[in-house]
Amino acid sequence: MELEIKLFMDTSNTKNKRLDSLDALRGADMLMISGGGAFIYYMHNLTNYSWLNTLAYNMEHPEWLEPVTFFDFIFPLFLFISGISLVFSVNSQIRKGASNKAIYKKAFNRMILLMFLGLIYKNSPVNIFDPAHIRYSSVLGRIGMATFLTTILYLNYSWQKRLLWVAGILLGYYAAMFLIPVPGFGAGNLSMEGNFAGWIDRTIMPGRLINGVYDENAMATFLPSFTITVLGAWAGDILRNSDSSSSQKIKLMSIIGVSLLAIGLIWGLHFPIMKKMWTSSFILVTSGASFLAMTLFYWLVDVKKYTKWAFFFKVIGLNSLAIYLAYRFIDFKYTAHELFSGFYGNFISKEWVLVLDSFSSVVLVWLFLYFLYKNKLFLKV
Repeated sequence: MELEIKLFMDTSNTKNKRLDSLDALRGADMLMISGGGAFIYYMHNLTNYSWLNTLAYNMEHPEWLEPVTFFDFIFPLFLFISGISLVFSVNSQIRKGASNKAIYKKAFNRMILLMFLGLIYKNSPVNIFDPAHIRYSSVLGRIGMATFLTTILYLNYSWQKRLLWVAGILLGYYAAMFLIPVPGFGAGNLSMEGNFAGWIDRTIMPGRLINGVYDENAMATFLPSFTITVLGAWAGDILRNSDSSSSQKIKLMSIIGVSLLAIGLIWGLHFPIMKKMWTSSFILVTSGASFLAMTLFYWLVDVKKYTKWAFFFKVIGLNSLAIYLAYRFIDFKYTAHELFSGFYGNFISKEWVLVLDSFSSVVLVWLFLYFLYKNKLFLKV
């Protein structure tokens, strides 16, 4: 089995080979992870503006069974974007004569590498002599597994049949959570300790779970979460359909987005909209929102050609893996504080120093990625 990770110079003209809106949306999503969310979060209760406090509250994940926040949308959106990208990648490989077997192999190798990188990311420094305390679940691992399984479904089923897979998985997960009894808690218990998904992971998942009794990125919640990538592939098919006009694509994706949102909100009346459990209602709500976000970016960037504002996000989106890994191992906030706080620290209170440290770190992150962009260096797996 061959695994590879490439830091390469892109000398090709990619203008006609990819959606600029997709790179921009990916960049906007990654910005929230790379300091943009923290910059807003640290302004909580620093002003008398209630709207700003509400916005700041939405830059963190809520507690168990509390209402969903904007920050809960970040990872599902990336899974959705991965599904769109997968469609363009797979069809590009097919045009070049790649067999299904070769495409499966590439997706599998990518999955293994992302799982490995995710393990390092979540456990560094990794103590290989204490495997019981290693957290094996990760964001990168989930992305790798989701794109691998979606590739299999994409190459073997029509979009209609893939939607049946999505419906079956979400309904099956819903039924399991409410009908299968958990020892000591019974059926339908949605507490952290008593839900069926957590019990499955505590029973069969090796290593440690992030909350001891539960881990939102472990095995049991993978099935519902990967359906977001399947739905993203549906959006990818719509976007690459040369037989449809831009207006038709926008109309169809808007209808799908609103419909998924509506179904998810109604379902949420019984099965709470909750990221920590990746509930079926949460999957549909975030997928619907992702359809609408992609539609908006597609209309603005690729249809109306408003590209100047999107460049800021595109620089981030073209190197999403690089900044995700760099943000884990490079302390941009510390660097920003050391470089700039001696200036602005003289004019503001201690609480606002933290805000400006976060803002300055975002600036450093973008300049780092802009350097890579200008030198055509992109980290790809």
